[in-house]
Amino acid sequence: QVQLVESGGGLVQAGGSLRLSCAASGRTFRSYSMAWFRQAPGKERDFVAGINWNDGRQWYADSVEGRFTISRDIAKTTVYLQMNSLKPEDTAVYYCALSVNFYRRNRDAYDYWGQGTQVTVSS
Repeated sequence: QVQLVESGGGLVQAGGSLRLSCAASGRTFRSYSMAWFRQAPGKERDFVAGINWNDGRQWYADSVEGRFTISRDIAKTTVYLQMNSLKPEDTAVYYCALSVNFYRRNRDAYDYWGQGTQVTVSS
């Protein structure tokens, strides 16, 4: 089994920054990707950013491209999401996820999920 624990959410003003962390533990895989999704109240859980754990390649949703950066610390088995120039529409619960597939944006491709961390951006 894989455990994913997110941290770093909070309240920030529009234009500000936050960094989310997701620490992974438990079962290991030879190759996998990790991603961040988010879910606003009353909406679907949407893809935000993903990273190939093996080579660090990244992919992003159009809505966050250029503002958010996903990265990883291999030694700490932790993935980060640096969020800059935050907007009120970025307000959501952010979830970390792990998949044995690559470059996927659909929820169904991810088998393991964290509990989520709330990000609130005030205007």
